[in-house]
Amino acid sequence: MTNKDNYCVIMGGGIGSRFWPFSRKTLPKQFLDFFGTGRSLLQQTFDRFNKIIPAENIFIVTNAMYADLVKEQLPGLKSEQILLEPTRRNTAPCITWAAYHIRALNPDANIVVAPSDHLILKEGDFLDTIEKGLYFVSQSNKLLTLGIKPNRPETGYGYIQIAEKEAENFYKVKTFTEKPELELAKVFVESGEFYWNSGLFIWNVNTIITAVEELIPELAEILAEGESAYGTSKESAFIDSHFPACPNVSIDFGIMEKANNVYVSLGDFGWSDLGTWGSLYDLSPKDLDKNVVLKCQSIIYDGRDNIIALPEGKLAVIEGLEGYLIAESDNVLLICKKDEEHAIRKYVNDAQIKLGDDYI
Repeated sequence: MTNKDNYCVIMGGGIGSRFWPFSRKTLPKQFLDFFGTGRSLLQQTFDRFNKIIPAENIFIVTNAMYADLVKEQLPGLKSEQILLEPTRRNTAPCITWAAYHIRALNPDANIVVAPSDHLILKEGDFLDTIEKGLYFVSQSNKLLTLGIKPNRPETGYGYIQIAEKEAENFYKVKTFTEKPELELAKVFVESGEFYWNSGLFIWNVNTIITAVEELIPELAEILAEGESAYGTSKESAFIDSHFPACPNVSIDFGIMEKANNVYVSLGDFGWSDLGTWGSLYDLSPKDLDKNVVLKCQSIIYDGRDNIIALPEGKLAVIEGLEGYLIAESDNVLLICKKDEEHAIRKYVNDAQIKLGDDYI
């Protein structure tokens, strides 16, 4: 295997509604710089993989409405490296299209598929795991995912149970479990057999296409029709007309939970799915009263365990709040209990129904 056979697909088409009001329909969280580094989550993801994968082999799959944002944030990409979905159809159609596209360019390609909004603290360890995974799938017809050693009974992540060991740090997957209740999550962590499902995948291009053909044949049938168009000027027209007919199914449910050739590589590299305000709170520096303040200035009286995120230059004066999220962006101010952030999607839906798209 040579470096030219390694590819990366970055999925960047989500809305990120759980990060409302910072994340908006017109500017989702993957395009935001949460930590003041000068690079958005998407840019950081690209930078990370570009250290081991040639820039020309990195593809962004996103919604058509974010084309300009991707081009603005990653100006070095060619237009053919940005795959634009005409509508959202979940991760299985997104990944399958990218696989057909890449196979038209290189039938020997090995691909790592990654969300655009993950945080990796131990980058060197992470990239070493990815490179070993790419080699592993180049030598076999295995579907590989990355499992993260849990450090707490987290109910917001899926879990992978490992079975027998295949090779150094590679294990057969026994079961997948979606976001368990707290008591079950505690059992998982204590057993030592369960790892967090990172949502990162590695496989050979032919292995994943074969899996889709066997397990989601209706999806393969739709996208295989355009095989002669992939990598040509006819591709976008084909996708615009056929992609909306793809079934709305996730890669986890459609492939990973059903295939018999799924393996997991175990890692501990400071991974976090930056999916919620709670995860951002956990990762951010805190004052003596465990308050997190992002971007703005604050004066806090008798306040503990809060996350405060207002626009730069604003001052928040807060008294007597404990365990609250206070977030303002553009024309929306959100104040709610930090531990009840699962209700944010309800707030977004209600605002849209009652007030239209101006606040979404």
